[in-house]
Amino acid sequence: MLMCLPAVLFFIIFAYCPMPGVYIAFTNYNFRDGIFGSPFVGFKNFEFLLKSGQLWLLTRNTIFYNLSFILLGNFLQITLAIMVNEIRCNWFKKVSQTIMFLPYFISAVLIGVLAFNILNYDTGALNTLIRETGGNPVKIYSMAGIWPFVIILCNIWQQTGYGSIVYFASICGIDSQIVEAAEVDGATSLQRIRYIILPSLKPTFIILMLFALGGIMKGNFGLFYNLIGPANSQLFPSTDIIETFVFRTMMNQNNFATSSAVGLYQSLFGFLLVMFSNWVVKKIDPDYALF
Repeated sequence: MLMCLPAVLFFIIFAYCPMPGVYIAFTNYNFRDGIFGSPFVGFKNFEFLLKSGQLWLLTRNTIFYNLSFILLGNFLQITLAIMVNEIRCNWFKKVSQTIMFLPYFISAVLIGVLAFNILNYDTGALNTLIRETGGNPVKIYSMAGIWPFVIILCNIWQQTGYGSIVYFASICGIDSQIVEAAEVDGATSLQRIRYIILPSLKPTFIILMLFALGGIMKGNFGLFYNLIGPANSQLFPSTDIIETFVFRTMMNQNNFATSSAVGLYQSLFGFLLVMFSNWVVKKIDPDYALF
């Protein structure tokens, strides 16, 4: 219980105590009057997204990217964890885990720099290679359609190794006697994976999926901002998410109330989605539900 106390205090201080601050979303906030002294304006701040005409676009992009991150990410994390588990050479297994884990510690700023040095039209490595082979350079920073793949690839490259650790830990928790009994009965590696490992990972997958759905409206601002930049409007139709749109609006208008309104919209959407997903899981199999 004492070991849990720091985590409990962290969430009380940084998650629950600031909750009254959502009142900013319903006020015309100014520094002089403070949060509760600013004039109450009701739902006027929520009109900014509706009147901009971009609510559907921003919501669609945010959900699309997060679903791609969740589904593809979990699939690759499970695959990677199983592949590492099948390695029999201990020193090679440790080296592989370390190498896969390293991209997680690379900042979004550095990822943006790496992507620019690869994809830049004038001096990028990709276009340099195309020129050397006699081809015509490609203006990737003007091609909105290709950037969803670039963003998803960068996210998977950064997160997969770290995420696979959870699944690898679950695999290590499987009773070794079950695996040994399957080997004695002549089960192949693929059969052990299909009938023992994958069913054992099902509870972990469902729990992680439910947690991830709660943040499906929270985009990875650092990754999007550093890959796309604040001024490349050609790519916004396929890359703009709620966080980047709000950031640009805040920089131009310095409107804290509008930003709080969008944050509240995101939080309520995520909360309802988690409740619905948990209800569906509970109907199918109550043992896998969060509550």
